[in-house]
Amino acid sequence: MGLLSRKATCNSHGQDSSYFLGWEEYEKNPYDEVDNPNGIIQMGLAENQLSFDLVESWLDKNPDVPGFKRDGKSIFRELALFQDYHGLPSFKKSLVDFMAQIRGNKVTFDPNHIVLTAGATSANETLIFCLAEEGEAFLLPTPYYPGFDRDLKWRTGVEIVPIQCTSLNKFRITESALEQAYQDARKRNLRVKGVLVTNPSNPLGTTLSRAEFNLLFDFIKDKETMHLISDEIYSGTVFSSPRFVSVMEILKEMNPTDAAKFWNRVHIVYSLSKDLGLPGFRVGAIYSENDAVVAAATKMSSFGLVSSQTQYLLSAMLGDNKFTNKYMCENQKRLKRRQRMLLTGLQKAGINCLKSNAGLFCWVDMRHLLSSNTFEAEMELWKKIVYQVRLNISPGSSCHCTEPGWFRVCFANMSQDTLNLAMKRFKNFVAHSTGSHGTSSSSSSSSSTLRNSSFSNWVFRLSSRHHRAPEER
Repeated sequence: MGLLSRKATCNSHGQDSSYFLGWEEYEKNPYDEVDNPNGIIQMGLAENQLSFDLVESWLDKNPDVPGFKRDGKSIFRELALFQDYHGLPSFKKSLVDFMAQIRGNKVTFDPNHIVLTAGATSANETLIFCLAEEGEAFLLPTPYYPGFDRDLKWRTGVEIVPIQCTSLNKFRITESALEQAYQDARKRNLRVKGVLVTNPSNPLGTTLSRAEFNLLFDFIKDKETMHLISDEIYSGTVFSSPRFVSVMEILKEMNPTDAAKFWNRVHIVYSLSKDLGLPGFRVGAIYSENDAVVAAATKMSSFGLVSSQTQYLLSAMLGDNKFTNKYMCENQKRLKRRQRMLLTGLQKAGINCLKSNAGLFCWVDMRHLLSSNTFEAEMELWKKIVYQVRLNISPGSSCHCTEPGWFRVCFANMSQDTLNLAMKRFKNFVAHSTGSHGTSSSSSSSSSTLRNSSFSNWVFRLSSRHHRAPEER
């Protein structure tokens, strides 16, 4: 017997992904305009820092709320004491109204069917615990958020089987890819319990089409034990057409007979981390019309509650319709302007992106900069961008993309000046690249740019693994 449990010593957390290791390299040498102007700029973090001034302005105008007062009287003791893990009714009501507002009030949500969690990470894991057993599987379209390898698999023991989407149709879900993923799961003797999609997509920054939803509903229709999870954490970041369509809106438009087949098997994950830029507040939610799922998830939520103080503050903020209307409108305008800045800067460097209409990032095509059409070449390019260009971005392989050369680049977590500097660095890097595939002309070996041999060994293992069997990652 070992000193620690198998869970504590297993290597299935996903922390060795380039997505996380890029962060580690950034933290060793973070860019600062004054103190470290040659440091690494963080473009691998999907945070929304563009509209903090609007939130801060609301707090200044409503000092009683952050001061934990009601009608001028302190309610500190009330909030400091233990609260029922079902959540404050006032906050749940404000949250579901805000969710409806984001969706143009085309759908409404019952506060009795929402479960509060400590962020979307907790919400996704809790749902998987409720819906699947260890050794069962969910299908996920690629490319997908690298953190899902941790959130969905690590503690639950549930497997992920990729739905392989490609650039040939702009990474849209197809019937053939969906069926192939199902067959792949069966070959691995995995029972498929459903499909999980992110809408809008992370890392693509695109919204799911009605045609894709129709495929998904057709796929699970006659498979009565299958679920559809729609992670809609980026629903309020849609800044261009087509508009955001929630899975609940699709359900509402169905005839009652068809919809009845799905109501108990469709679930939404949401969070305030992206739309309001509040990841540190740890506010996530599960919405489901399945009473058994709500009951089970509510019990599980006691392991990751949202603090009463946070709920009180946000119930007042989200309950201010004048503020939320102004915030959502202005934030979307700012996201659109910032995305355009990134696109323009990359285009000047000869780099294009997948057309997108949402999110805090772009899906960037650097295939022409690869020395070969391999994941080893993608890793080599990524190392150059991290260590020579000093930008932390996320390689497509960390998102399980099947095509080498795609990268996720974030644009909303930095100042405009910092983004302009990042674009200058990109442009200079491409301009100084040579060779038919745009490889760097630097005569020094890639290994000489690495900080330590363990990181170099990890890159070799990761690239080899992708080259052999990317679908098994």
